[in-house]
Order: sequence, then structure tokens, then C-alpha cells
Amino acid sequence: MPTSSLTGKLHDRLVLNRRATILAKHLTTLLPPGANVLDIGCGDGVIDHLTQQMRPDVRIEGIDVLVRPRRRIPVKLFDGSTIPHCDASFDVAMFIDVLHHTVNPLLLLREAARVAGVIIIKDHLREGFLAKATLRVMDWFGNAHHEVALTYNYWSDAEWRGAFCLLGVVPSKRINSLGLYPIPASWLFERNLHFMVKLDRANS
Repeated sequence: MPTSSLTGKLHDRLVLNRRATILAKHLTTLLPPGANVLDIGCGDGVIDHLTQQMRPDVRIEGIDVLVRPRRRIPVKLFDGSTIPHCDASFDVAMFIDVLHHTVNPLLLLREAARVAGVIIIKDHLREGFLAKATLRVMDWFGNAHHEVALTYNYWSDAEWRGAFCLLGVVPSKRINSLGLYPIPASWLFERNLHFMVKLDRANS
């Protein structure tokens, strides 16, 4: 069995379930009441399914470049750059650990701003000692066995803020401590490497 498959199974057993539950809990605090949500790069939709269980008032569907055989929400195939939905067709568009897998995150962020009035992002920060090296290890460990593109395109906080300014969106709520890992793993893998933010239009 390839090394990526072995480490991937270990990651899924030790990390994935905890991560999905914690991220779903955070999402329940960020999603507006009755929101119609598009999850861009949704994978198998487990996080979305858990979120809907906690927030039955919201409806979530997904798009992804790889439609997995087993998925927990409705998923459409897309080309990775153009969202196959009309302008303003959703209340919320969200990216959960997706944008750092793309070559040009701003392209997809513009598409998200086109189809939704609110954007929710969970991603990484390239801040602090050995941040990029740590993130690369985490990314490979968690995604190589799923055949996810690994571009390792991590932005600094300044780059994120610059992108938000270009898009004309402002953070209305930001979570910097997500609690994804138990102690002592959190000392290495949490730090200032993760964030979640809800973005609203600047003129709203």
C-alpha cells in the first residue's frame, strides 16, 4: 500500500472526525438564519451534513472538481474556476480549506462574490516560525490520498486582507482559535496557522 494511503487512513482516523465536527460547530455561528449556501470544493460534504444537522434551517449544496462516489449533500461538477450558477443565486458561498489548493485564489473569490452576498472562508495563515513547512506537511498528510491538488499556496495575513479589499468585502466575524487539535498536537499544528472569517459586502 502506498505511503500516502497509509498516512491518509491514519489521518482520517485520528483527525478527520474531530475536525469535521468542530468546523461544523463554527459554521453554525456564522451562517445567517435560513441561508441558502454553496460550498465550493465541498469534497464528500461531511462538514455540510453535520452543519445541517445542527442548523436544520439552512440548505447547503456543493460543487467540486472531483465528485466523489460517496457524498452527503448534492454536488455538481465544476471546472475549478467558473462557478456554474447565476449571479446572486445564494445567500452564502463558502470555502473550507480550499483556496490554498488553487493557483489563483482571487479568481474563485471573485466568483463567490458574484453568486453570493456573504462569503465564509476557513483557511491557513503563512505566519510565524516554519509556518509554510508545517502547513505543507499537514496538507500532504491530510489530502494526498484523496488526489487533491497540492499547490501549497498559503497566504500571509496581509495578502488575505489585500484580497478582501480588492473584492470590496469586510470581515464581520473572525475566529482565530479553532481548536482543531487536542493538546499536545495543537502546540505544533494550531498556533496561528488557521482562521475562519465571515465576509460581508463593504457597502451592506
